[in-house]
This record gives sequence, C-alpha cells and structure tokens, in this order.
Amino acid sequence: MSKTNVALLGLGLMGSGMANRLLSANFPLTVYNRSREKCIPFGAAGAFIASSPREAASRSQIVLSMVGDDAASRDIWLGENGALQGALPDSILIECSTLSENWIRELAFKASERGCRFLDAPVTGTKPHAAAGELVFLVGGSRETLDAARPVFSVLGRDVLHLGPVGSGAAMKLINNFVCGVQAASFAEALTLIDARGLDRTAAISILTGGAPGSGIVKRVADRTASNDFTPNFALHWMAKDLSYALRNAADKGMPLQTAAAALSIFQQAIAAGYGDEDFSAVAKRRQMAQ
Repeated sequence: MSKTNVALLGLGLMGSGMANRLLSANFPLTVYNRSREKCIPFGAAGAFIASSPREAASRSQIVLSMVGDDAASRDIWLGENGALQGALPDSILIECSTLSENWIRELAFKASERGCRFLDAPVTGTKPHAAAGELVFLVGGSRETLDAARPVFSVLGRDVLHLGPVGSGAAMKLINNFVCGVQAASFAEALTLIDARGLDRTAAISILTGGAPGSGIVKRVADRTASNDFTPNFALHWMAKDLSYALRNAADKGMPLQTAAAALSIFQQAIAAGYGDEDFSAVAKRRQMAQ
C-alpha cells in the first residue's frame, strides 16, 4: 500500500529527528525550513525540498509543524506563502510545537475555514527522543482525526495520548513544562545553598538525586552539572518561553502560578548571563550568576 504524503515544517533539533524517522519509514516527505541549508541533507536522502510552507502543504495529506514559538508558528501557517494557503481540503494539519492555547484555538479555527482537519500535538521528549522515535504526543482534537494520523504518529513516537478537544494538548504540555522548569530552578537554588554552606557538593547531590527529590529532571540537571556539558537538547531560552506561556494560560483562567513565576525569574537571570542557547540544565550555573 502506498503511504501518505507528509510535509514537515521546521528542521530544528526536534524537527530534524522527526524528518529522519519519516524518511526511514519510507513516507513520501516534503520538508521546509526558513534556513534552506538545513533541508539539504534531507533532500539528499530523498525528501522534496519546498520553497515555501505553501508549496509543502500543497503536496501533502498530512502537514506537521515543529517550530519554536507562537510567532514562528503564525508565520509558517499564515505568513506570506504560509501553509494554510496551500493546504488541501480534508488534509490533516498537526501543530507539534509548544505554543499558547489561545494561538492553537485560533489556528484550529482558521484550519476549519480552509476545510482542513486539525490536531494540536505537542510532544514530551528532547532531541534524542525525536531521533529514536520515542516521543510522546499530547493530542487535542477529534478522535477520528487522530486515528487517521496514527500511522505517522507511530513512526515518530512511542505513545499518543488523546487528552480531549483542540487546545487540550497545548494546555497539558505547558503544565508539564512548567513543572519541569520549577524543578530545575529549585535544584539550581539548592546548589547555590549547598555551596554557600560549604557542604560537600558530591555528597549533597547524591542525597538529592537518590532520595525523594530525585525526579528525572533533577537527575538530568545534576548529571549535566557534574559533566559540565550543557550541549543543548532543549535550549534554556525555550524553557523560559514555555514558563511564560504557562503563566499566560493560567492568568487567562484567573489562576496565578506563583512557582512558575519564580522559576521564570531564575531562567531569565540565566539568559541575561549568556546561557540562553545552552541546555536548560545550564540554569544550574546560577551559583556563577550570584557571585
């Protein structure tokens, strides 16, 4: 049986891994990225390189986007030669980026006006999970549309969780990431206090990671700190963006997130110190910022 034509818009750390997975599964793939040079390896591997999001969408029954923020998503879908202009009637448009719920709802409405089906499907996982097809998709939208897209999801991830109508995936992803950000920020503060008290850092970290506080996030930040390797799998400035979106979503519901606000302040200090493009675990360099 022939496979569905798929377009992937955005070839950053996550999108590149997803594109490789689709090619390895022999999906006819069209790729688009604002920096065309990122498309070249995928063209050499058999993908069609589109000159615009519009052209990419016009060739595909399923269109996925993986970009950085609301502004980039708006541009790729609604900008000049945006994907919605070329989207085929009844095609499935899937936004996998971590975005605000308000923008997702607006985009879903515009997709329906075009006669397209829409899913918001942000992911949990980072660069290695995308490369290995181990992402988890948090999906909002109709179950029927999700079922139609499952062959693609099955190549890209290890699980697909249907959370409800459009916007549910975006809401859950921001909740997930704000909890991660709070944990990372609290560990960064703990390291500052450990150093200020003159405690044995290795022993103190082993207590934190081996005991009740030892979540996956805490262990990851501890490991990166120990190795002094902050090569980005998920950049620090994106975590700050996600915390800000979570705060905005909660404020729209009249629910201030006090811990998220405190964590965002710590991440903003890290960005000001020049760590924004490093892995988000570089927030643990807070001790250097405080000196």
